[in-house]
Amino acid sequence: MMQAVMTPDVSTSEFSTNALTNASTNASTNASTNAALTAGAPTDPPTAYDHGALASFTIDKRIVHAPAPAAPVADFRRALYAGTAAGAGPRCDDADRMRRHDSRSAPPTPEVFHIRLADSSDHQLAAGLLIRKRYAWRGYGVEAEGSCAGERITLLAECRGVAVGTMGLCLDGAAGLPADDNFKAQLDVLRGQGRRLCEPSRLAIDVGMSKRVFASLIHVSYLYAHVLRDFSDYVIEVNPRHVAFYQHMLGFERVGPVRPCARVGAPAVLLRLPLSDMGERIRACGGRPELQVEARSFYPFFFSTADEAGILSRLLAHRCQE
Repeated sequence: MMQAVMTPDVSTSEFSTNALTNASTNASTNASTNAALTAGAPTDPPTAYDHGALASFTIDKRIVHAPAPAAPVADFRRALYAGTAAGAGPRCDDADRMRRHDSRSAPPTPEVFHIRLADSSDHQLAAGLLIRKRYAWRGYGVEAEGSCAGERITLLAECRGVAVGTMGLCLDGAAGLPADDNFKAQLDVLRGQGRRLCEPSRLAIDVGMSKRVFASLIHVSYLYAHVLRDFSDYVIEVNPRHVAFYQHMLGFERVGPVRPCARVGAPAVLLRLPLSDMGERIRACGGRPELQVEARSFYPFFFSTADEAGILSRLLAHRCQE
């Protein structure tokens, strides 16, 4: 089940974004792939990038300083009542203004994020721990790892080696999809129309993360499912209170009633998004954060279409290694 378990960060403010695809070469990579990978390669120090990742991007954040430690009661009273008398120190409101000034004048701190396939036991463990933490915060149960009996990939977003976001992607096949438990009739109608379905699930974004983390996970999964594997539609189960979020921010449409989802112990609604529509929105807005107010969606936080070539080359390389 897909849940929008994201919380805005109150201790940092996002300053700017810069989408970057990883670029690296090896002896087994042909010349055309090299060209795709190195086009638009990052100019930042190479130590900031993980060549095992599918994609990387940077976010400049301005760190807001934590409040100063509480002073003893006597010092607090002197600051409150003594004004600016000699030895009394600044007034409380002066001290607050000084801390706010320090926050505004602090230089932006660049953070580098990596999107990768969770293809090791350590990555799978990190993704599972993040899911349990974020779902517990929302009061949801955690669906079992085996809820997707067919083919599935797991994506992981990392910053400084720490998992900050994850999502799974189940591909339809003979074993069906997790959403078949509650919405098989609706899914069978789409299958009868020749649609190839895939289901994003087990989404979790850590507290305080940028919208870019969520958007990047969705974009990479879109490239894998639609461009690389020729699947045609996302179908997701979401809590009814998250329906408007997915409709307005990503363009999903509702195709099923509210039903209980035993896997997470919460009600669920079935939503659908043709991936051809997602592609059109990415081409119109991807990599253009200046459109976020006008577009009122997550698509300006997606990668640009120019970035897609490098990501696809890496996805293809992983696919060939399977």
